[in-house]
Amino acid sequence: MRALVMTAPGGAENSEVREVPVPHPGPGQVAVDVAHAGLNFVDVMTRRGDAAYAAEWPYRPGKEVSGTVRELGAGVTGLAVGDRVVAAPVGAGLAEVVVAEAALTVPLPDGVALREAAAVPLGLATSMLLLTDAGRFTAGDTVLVHSAGGGIGNAVARLVPLLGGGRLIGTVGRPEKAAAALASGYDHVFARGAADGPGADGPGADGSGSGESGSGGGPAEAIRAATSGRGVDLVLDPLGTAALDLDLAVAAPGARIVLFGNAGGGAVADLPPLGRLMAGNLTVTGFSHRGLAATAPERLARAVRRVLDLLADGGLDLPVTELPGLDAVPAAHDAMQEGRATGKYVVRVGG
Repeated sequence: MRALVMTAPGGAENSEVREVPVPHPGPGQVAVDVAHAGLNFVDVMTRRGDAAYAAEWPYRPGKEVSGTVRELGAGVTGLAVGDRVVAAPVGAGLAEVVVAEAALTVPLPDGVALREAAAVPLGLATSMLLLTDAGRFTAGDTVLVHSAGGGIGNAVARLVPLLGGGRLIGTVGRPEKAAAALASGYDHVFARGAADGPGADGPGADGSGSGESGSGGGPAEAIRAATSGRGVDLVLDPLGTAALDLDLAVAAPGARIVLFGNAGGGAVADLPPLGRLMAGNLTVTGFSHRGLAATAPERLARAVRRVLDLLADGGLDLPVTELPGLDAVPAAHDAMQEGRATGKYVVRVGG
């Protein structure tokens, strides 16, 4: 079968489509004929060699798929060969066949297309868990999302109205991505500028809700102005600690800050002193999809089912960009790494 293989840390030059053996499920596992697979920034972080993402090379990326059950391992119940499913494999999902744990393989409701479903097991499920479990979102909250133009940011913009509604503020790494984030549902979008590095509060506000440039005082001032000085109730931050000073500067009393990645790949700084958190009644929380999959798969599966139900009911719509085949994935990973990608990518793998 065909599969995408990353041969060594680096870029697209170290990614290639190869013929590899077809895998078979072990006890408690399911083999899936992959129809579509989702692309996620975690694969980019693995490709560039970030610590703790690949135990060995070559590496097979891909952590969310849709397709049909091909084979059941011993002890698996509740699924049958031929069932349409989504799954969250540990990796190797960018292939024609993948093996996943049955606990993280969920039947597709009628009416949910395989193409859109491929964005659920990691992308949409993560967004739901960031808002509900980790972020304790309450209707009416003001939410700040960094990297608002990406797949997670796009999904958050569509989930917030379904969870009761709130005010959405986004940041983007490139000013030209602000328009797409605004179109997805954000009330205001600002370019981070210096927030990509250690000086999070430096100049670089741009792309306000009106489409005009920010005030010029920096992202913190622009975000506070957009909230009439009150600040934000929830921050969803995939930038490691690079923007943490900005997060703290715009946090309203009682705000929750959820750190869920290290997209820039830089060194992670210490967390704020306890006194600063106590003074603002602030919470800083970590979130890991991989950690949940390993230690609490039932929580992840529950989020997947909830999102699938929203898709089946017609209440949730998530536009995706479909790639024509595995050969197109390395260039898409390049676009994601360089900040040129907008929205969610899925790749068509099988029939």
